[in-house]
Amino acid sequence: MNEFDQHLFAMQLTQLSRSWRAELDRRLAELGLSQARWLVLLHLSRFPEPPTQRQLAQSVGVEGPTLARLLDSLEAQGLVRRQEVPNDRRAKNVMLCEQAHPLIDTIRTIADQLRCQLLAGIPPADLEHCKRVHARILANLEAL
Repeated sequence: MNEFDQHLFAMQLTQLSRSWRAELDRRLAELGLSQARWLVLLHLSRFPEPPTQRQLAQSVGVEGPTLARLLDSLEAQGLVRRQEVPNDRRAKNVMLCEQAHPLIDTIRTIADQLRCQLLAGIPPADLEHCKRVHARILANLEAL
């Protein structure tokens, strides 16, 4: 692959990611959640045990102060709560409240519908190949 094709691949990958997230954000707008808020809820729902704010910030890919503001608003909506870690007064675990679960189910349903629409007609072997390529790119990024 020549340099122009590599550049085009990188631009397409970036555009794909942005466009996919923008369409999902458009579909989730009726839920009254910003992209940042629904991302926090989804990431939080994937932890088997309540994470610390630091762990959640790393998972979402945001800085601690940014996450703290998002959690303030989600807490005010009754969707999450923070609890001090017993042996570390500075750390707080973040937990989903009961009323967040139906909302997360709705987010997942909408996201699943979009994913099915976007991946329609793509052979499974092609998707597997793309997954391997993406995994290699991510590994290269982590090595930097």
